[in-house]
Amino acid sequence: MRLKTPPAGASWTHTGARTGFEVAFFEDPDTGHRLSGHTTASESAALWSVGYDVTVDRLWRTVAVRASNLTSAGEGKLTLTRDPEGRWTANGEQRPDLDGCCDVDFESSAVTNTLPLHRLDFTEGVGVDVPAAFVRADDLRVQRLEQRYTLIEADREQILFHYESSTFDFACDLRYDLSGLIVEYPGIAIRER
Repeated sequence: MRLKTPPAGASWTHTGARTGFEVAFFEDPDTGHRLSGHTTASESAALWSVGYDVTVDRLWRTVAVRASNLTSAGEGKLTLTRDPEGRWTANGEQRPDLDGCCDVDFESSAVTNTLPLHRLDFTEGVGVDVPAAFVRADDLRVQRLEQRYTLIEADREQILFHYESSTFDFACDLRYDLSGLIVEYPGIAIRER
């Protein structure tokens, strides 16, 4: 499955679990790729806004993450790094619980689900475990996210994956465009542009 280069920008309406809007921008510098964006939403009784800047290498492995949020509790900031040996730090603190993770995944975002699609070769019907460093929206807390992607089909118009997370006991089918960006994430987000 060969993906097209992501567009310069994209946007999603977040629905179901929360109500909100996300915009993301993509750059392709010589050293890797950069995803930056912002999501502002209302979820249950909570209001939050999360900004992110994710740098990945040429193989789409996360290298550095800067994030900030704004909630009723105030402002928060997070810096995540992943070294070439796969060791993570969060705000300068070693995080061995994240060993084996190549991706960051933001609770607040539909865009970070593109990272494993660009990085891995998938075979139809074969599930691939893709653990990630998961960043919570309300407090930027980082935890390990166990997840699995199974390619259902890829045609000339879309790519369909079955997604499972044992961490959250959650499963759904994710529909992507040919650049690997979510078109429909049931109960979470719908692509607008």
